[in-house]
Amino acid sequence: MSSTSSSVVCNHLSFAWPDDTPVITDLSVALGPGRTGLVAPNGAGKSTLLRLIAGDLRPTAGTVAVRGSVGYLPQTLPLIDDRSVAEMLGVAAVIDALDALAAGDASETVFAAIGQDWDVEERTRAQLDRLGLGHIDLNRSLRTLSGGEAVTLGLAGALLGNPAVLLLDEPTNNLDTDARQRFSDALDGFGGCLLLVSHDRMLLDRMDRIAELHRGEIALFGGCFTAYRGAVDDARRAAEGAVRTAERQLRREKRQRQQARERLARRNGNAARTVKDAGLPKILAGAMKRRAQETAGRVDDVHARRIDDAQARLDDAERRLSGDDTLVLDLPGTEVPAGRTVLAANGLRLVRGDRDVLTGVDLAVRGPERVALTGVNGAGKTTLLRVLLGALAPDEGTVWVAGGRVAYLSQRLDLLDDERTVAQNLAWFAPGLSATRRRHLLAQFLFRGDAVDLPAAALSGGERLRATLACVLFAEPAPQLLLLDEPTNSLDLAGVGQLESALAAYRGAFILVSHDEAFLDGVGVHRVLRLGGGVLVEG
Repeated sequence: MSSTSSSVVCNHLSFAWPDDTPVITDLSVALGPGRTGLVAPNGAGKSTLLRLIAGDLRPTAGTVAVRGSVGYLPQTLPLIDDRSVAEMLGVAAVIDALDALAAGDASETVFAAIGQDWDVEERTRAQLDRLGLGHIDLNRSLRTLSGGEAVTLGLAGALLGNPAVLLLDEPTNNLDTDARQRFSDALDGFGGCLLLVSHDRMLLDRMDRIAELHRGEIALFGGCFTAYRGAVDDARRAAEGAVRTAERQLRREKRQRQQARERLARRNGNAARTVKDAGLPKILAGAMKRRAQETAGRVDDVHARRIDDAQARLDDAERRLSGDDTLVLDLPGTEVPAGRTVLAANGLRLVRGDRDVLTGVDLAVRGPERVALTGVNGAGKTTLLRVLLGALAPDEGTVWVAGGRVAYLSQRLDLLDDERTVAQNLAWFAPGLSATRRRHLLAQFLFRGDAVDLPAAALSGGERLRATLACVLFAEPAPQLLLLDEPTNSLDLAGVGQLESALAAYRGAFILVSHDEAFLDGVGVHRVLRLGGGVLVEG
């Protein structure tokens, strides 16, 4: 089938987990050829929607119709096993058959295994070369691959099947800058129906349209992510204007009701005095009083309805403006004086096997410096952070850290005690905070109500990162130096934006490992250091 006829159509689609927790409810959307970026807060159901389209999950109600073959790259690849690269790519059996034919085996079984894939090895090698994996042998074990190589290999496998529909879930999380560029270039050449879940703003800017999943509905925006953000900002400004207008109208209606009550009270008071002065019979005076009360009631009802309508308009405007799913960070105001040395590392050398991971690394961080640590996958960035933290001893060299606490956010998010709840974990790290203050802080990290009592073991990736951030940033004493290892990997776009704003306002020092260039620009890094071949250099 031609990729130009590929499509995905969801019709009144619903899905709930076995405990009846709803994830997607009555969702309808139709996507044809072209590149679509799917954005939504963590927990909105992005990955679930991709799994429903891929056929990994069955809908509770509604239908999914896919026209064309499907290639699917999940967020978590099951690649840590003893299979070979060829086996993972699904070409091992054909290559083995070609080898058997070359060795003289011309049996029917061999020809059946080859089918029409006579050039499978050439096509596979070409695809790997295109994605920067030309150095990887097809017989290599998957266990020996880095995280970035594994993800890129997953894309190679998906593309080798020539799918008409390609589903990608956060594919660039573990990729360095060069690998991201190659990945993006490969997607540019895909002519079918692409649905991409990502918070990588540079990758989303290469999409043809953006699909926003919000509260069970999908809205489509033509253009790239920057155009989408412009449309969202325009809508937010309009919503803010609607709220201000509704507030003014509500105040006006309340004021007019009060004025009407005061006018009626004055009129009724004057009428009562007139009746008394005129000496009218009691029955007539009573009738006049009842009519005045009924008139006052009708006038009050009219104003009450107007106030109710104005309140409803205000409530609707505020709901459209609501940011209930936005992460709010209030980092400790730890201020590091300019020029003060926060960290100094001299002559660091670390050997692993026959490789120098670090060779004579020198590093000094002074004042509230913002340092970006970059390098290709496997260069040793995480290892260097662990040496600076003191969690890993170097073979040579020294690390000195000024007074105060160094806060470390591990890429593996292994800080939390899985047996404790979210609230108990924060209490462990910040025992000096009152229970009320801890609950308030967790609400800022989107843990509200019963969510604070969730055990850490039950948290999703995004939830775990938010809980870990809370514990890292508010542990006692407040940190003067932050070591952050790919902190945006599991955050949605709203969370990335809030973390970006918080770090931009942070008055301490930090060293940040990230491949997200837009994020690095947003937090205002002062220096960029690149680690490669065990050597740390500026730029």
